[in-house]
Amino acid sequence: MKKWIVMLFALLPSLAMAAGPSIPLDAANNDLSDKASLQNGAKLFMNYCFGCHATQYQRYERISEDLDIPKELMLENLVFDSNAKIGDLVTNAMTAEDGATFFGGPAPDLTLVARVRGTDWIYTYLRSFYQDDSRPFGVNNSVFPSVGMPHVLEELQGTPVKQYKTVLVDGEQVQEFIGIESLGNGELSPDEYDDAVRDLVNFLEYSGEPNKLERQQMGYWVIGFMVIFLILAILLKKEYWRDVH
Repeated sequence: MKKWIVMLFALLPSLAMAAGPSIPLDAANNDLSDKASLQNGAKLFMNYCFGCHATQYQRYERISEDLDIPKELMLENLVFDSNAKIGDLVTNAMTAEDGATFFGGPAPDLTLVARVRGTDWIYTYLRSFYQDDSRPFGVNNSVFPSVGMPHVLEELQGTPVKQYKTVLVDGEQVQEFIGIESLGNGELSPDEYDDAVRDLVNFLEYSGEPNKLERQQMGYWVIGFMVIFLILAILLKKEYWRDVH
């Protein structure tokens, strides 16, 4: 027993480092009931993410039906493999070996990323890239330092750079990090970019659990049934115990 305790304490520092830096996360505030947002998120995913990241536990047909996208429109605009069928899984040609060669590691499947990381993490991560000429793709990320992924949404956001302000600390001037801002050379304004990222996060949350809204709605019915059943049980108990008292 003592041996296991010693091993646990020995692992604590490495576990803490593996958890990565702790930074405040911005609230995604995405809405799974917003079909327009989900449709735009699907478009953004297929155009900017799908080249490397698949959602291999989804089918094109399910996305089409759930997001009210006509199947013909889905095949024409969101399915890039001419041999793919509407009932196929959403897979791409990127292999683990290709990912290791180009990015230093396999590009992960994103079907369940929102359930693993959380929507706030993804939302903050996609808005936390910044210019760093020391990195292979010229960018780094404050949420995921030294990440091997390029900033695929840079043409939408523009070139993001770290912003600092000069403050006095113990009588000395130091540079304090205050955030990341675009140089303004992107297709979208800062607010429009945030909305686009929110739409993409919305689609990724949907991907992780397509029937989430139905499950939640069913939960209300179950709770209502339990309340009615409780009332009937109380009335039945009173009826049975009436003669005893």
